[in-house]
Amino acid sequence: MTESENAQLFDDWPDRYEKWFTAPIGSLVKRVEWELILDLLRPGAGEFILDAGCGTGIFTLDMLSCGARVVGLDLSLSMIRRARQKARNSRLRVISADILNPPFPENTFDKAASITALEFIPDGQEAVKELFRVTRKGGTVVVATLNSLSPWAERRREEGRKGHPLFSKAFFRSPEDLLALGPAEGAIRTAIHFCKEEDPERAARVEEEGQRKGLNTGAFLAARWFKP
Repeated sequence: MTESENAQLFDDWPDRYEKWFTAPIGSLVKRVEWELILDLLRPGAGEFILDAGCGTGIFTLDMLSCGARVVGLDLSLSMIRRARQKARNSRLRVISADILNPPFPENTFDKAASITALEFIPDGQEAVKELFRVTRKGGTVVVATLNSLSPWAERRREEGRKGHPLFSKAFFRSPEDLLALGPAEGAIRTAIHFCKEEDPERAARVEEEGQRKGLNTGAFLAARWFKP
């Protein structure tokens, strides 16, 4: 898939993407996912962070709320426009660029994150390599994606087989697959152990149990590496 084709996949999605996170179960998904990213990335005041594949800024705004300066990068112009409208913050810069070719020199950022963008990048190793390249030594790289071991991925695969314009182009990776993309030893965790149709109150209890047991089948799969 070309860069422009990849960008066009998401150009019609900002409204649907935003609406999903305002629904009761979507709101719970957002909260649980951010709690995991926050624990792994630990964005701090004054830190310079790259959010690669920032979309409409769902997690970018959370990073800003921690006092970080953030560059949001995304291929989709419609997604970027929405992120700019929402942020209006001097500590945020949003640009249109490819995660496989970020326009920054080595060691630019204190930390780099890519959240649910890797599903649409065939060469995941090159993407992670670029995140490492632009992160300073000793910095943190966090990548999150849809876990191939989860029921959520199986549903997406089925939708893809039926011709869904987004999921027919997606790549799903296991915890082992994701860890193997990094050039250094990393750590892995998962979240979202409940189903999309679950009652939100029960879903919260299911999530607590899944995380307590340290299950590796949660839909939201995140890896963290420290740059040597």
